[in-house]
Amino acid sequence: MEQLRMRFNAFLDQNAFDIHPDTLARPVRHILASGGKRFRPLLLLAAMRAFDENWEKGMAAAAAIEFFHNFTLLHDDIMDEATTRRGQPAAHRLFGTNRAILSGDAMLIKSYQWLESYRTHPSFGAVLQTFSQTAMDVCRGQQMDMDFETQNDVSTAQYLEMIRLKTAVLLGAALKIGALLAQAPSHAADNLFDFGIQAGMAFQIQDDILDSFGDKDQVGKRIGGDIVQNKKTYLLLRCIENTPAPREIHNLLDQRDNPDEKIARIKALMVTSGALDDARNKRDDFLEKSLQSLAKSSIPEPDKQFFAQMARQMAHRTR
Repeated sequence: MEQLRMRFNAFLDQNAFDIHPDTLARPVRHILASGGKRFRPLLLLAAMRAFDENWEKGMAAAAAIEFFHNFTLLHDDIMDEATTRRGQPAAHRLFGTNRAILSGDAMLIKSYQWLESYRTHPSFGAVLQTFSQTAMDVCRGQQMDMDFETQNDVSTAQYLEMIRLKTAVLLGAALKIGALLAQAPSHAADNLFDFGIQAGMAFQIQDDILDSFGDKDQVGKRIGGDIVQNKKTYLLLRCIENTPAPREIHNLLDQRDNPDEKIARIKALMVTSGALDDARNKRDDFLEKSLQSLAKSSIPEPDKQFFAQMARQMAHRTR
């Protein structure tokens, strides 16, 4: 995994985002250099490697996935009024909101330009269709996430559909695109997509857990940000469902002053109601489903082991 990450980071360094005026490029370089786990491009490259020894031909597609993902982060941080990202100042706080919006737009456009390098590839149409559908799904998921902030009747089923769109489909698409570029059988590409969806669901629930119960120095952002923003996470929804008197939670969500007290009280309720344990169990359930899907795959056993390792790392990461 580290070898793949090093090779991909070297590719990004060799193809730095240099564009005139440089003020447009700086927010892009800032977020790309701020770290990130690179799970999505690594999944694409690993999927390609499972079917084609010339897997480095997938570097441009991996860059497209990474640029698109970071474009969504630039815009998400603006919508959430976030102050930090990966332990660094959020781009809109450092460069201004207007520049961050425009640089995010540039990243989206650049992601399609990366994909143009495959226009003569036999699977180009399928790759482009998969990427564009995924981009639309991510937008749908983001809108649902924002809508939920002002709704008090969100169900866990609605939440799970939201994270499937906002988070999981991009992980699944990265795997599918890698398989398509390697000209793998369609059933193999679809199987990897399903694996990615389940692993992505586990990934996002763990993200929710870390937002409320992680270590600030490892997570790289303020703990409890989702609570302050009234984000309907699996943790919060299970807390509401498990609590005999949910009105107390709704009253806390309406509280605008003293955010530290709000965070502390809701976190305490998440623990005593069993919501934290429920979230951990749901995360592990999705992880197990991803491994079951992977077991059905026709890819070589060493690649299965690699993907299983990545799924476990995504589901149980601490940052």
